[in-house]
Amino acid sequence: MVKNTEYIEKLSLGLNLDTRDSYLLFLDIMSGNINTNEIIKLLTALKVKGETTDEITGAVMAIREKMVHIEAPDDTIDIVGTGGDGLNTLNISTASAIVVASIGIKVAKHGNRSVSSLSGASDILTELGVNINISTNSAIKCLNDIDICFMFAPLYHSSFKHVAEARSQLKTRTIFNILGPLCNPANVKNHLIGAYDKKLLLPMSQVLKNLGSNNSWLLHSNDGLDEISISDKTDVVKLHNNKIIEDVIDPNNYLITPAPINKIIGKDPKYNAKELFKVLEGELNAYRDIILINSAAAIFISGNCHDIDEGINMASVAIDSKAALKKVNELKEITNKLSK
Repeated sequence: MVKNTEYIEKLSLGLNLDTRDSYLLFLDIMSGNINTNEIIKLLTALKVKGETTDEITGAVMAIREKMVHIEAPDDTIDIVGTGGDGLNTLNISTASAIVVASIGIKVAKHGNRSVSSLSGASDILTELGVNINISTNSAIKCLNDIDICFMFAPLYHSSFKHVAEARSQLKTRTIFNILGPLCNPANVKNHLIGAYDKKLLLPMSQVLKNLGSNNSWLLHSNDGLDEISISDKTDVVKLHNNKIIEDVIDPNNYLITPAPINKIIGKDPKYNAKELFKVLEGELNAYRDIILINSAAAIFISGNCHDIDEGINMASVAIDSKAALKKVNELKEITNKLSK
């Protein structure tokens, strides 16, 4: 405990922890060995100081050590956002995950109930009739049999209960908003991750590099989305072959129709599910376009197309052929069957 007090004091002075010290500190946090008041102090100090790559890496290592794991093929991808962009859009990453899986690419989707938006991944999936409370063995079966599974975060990250009260009292974004997308229980090596702040893109990419990821894109758009936007340019930090490069995606350069952000604003899970079904049944609208370009990025990251426009065409075929709609029904059927 003395050592942890020293770590917290160090952070409060604006000093940085190295990877090992951050790992040890967060391992104690996630093991329930630090009280709520101390957790609030250190989370606040980290936020004020700004979290370093080493600190995030150590925290991710600790959380990954405590989480429940499942086995997934090496080419599996996750499509996820940090949340916290405050824009309450329709569910983009979940919709893209369904489209990508319908092409035959394995997607281990990791998510939770909504905290900062009106409808999180688990909220819309529940509205779609998917059983999100399945066992780890059932999740593996889903992934193997129909190329997609949803891992409901509380079932895999019981250690987060030790920080729940502190996060609730703080009522602000903390390092834990960053950590969730970096701690996929399937240990995926391919990622499409949206972040609520452009400043997070490079350090989050460096963390993934440090921990052995293959290919990843970290995203934040100029209009604030933690997705690739269709209304403004999106900053991207790409990890490929152990190299990190920075890039910009302009929606005007691809086979979609740019649209203002108000065209993709969502509401509650019931409304968002209804809008998703419209797209999967063939309606041409802005929601379809943002699903297409985000799906295309995931297809490209997975090595299944040569460029984004080819990925957009593949995603369009998946929707127009009703393969994506069929995938929703398959996920609904198998998850409810496995729960019995």
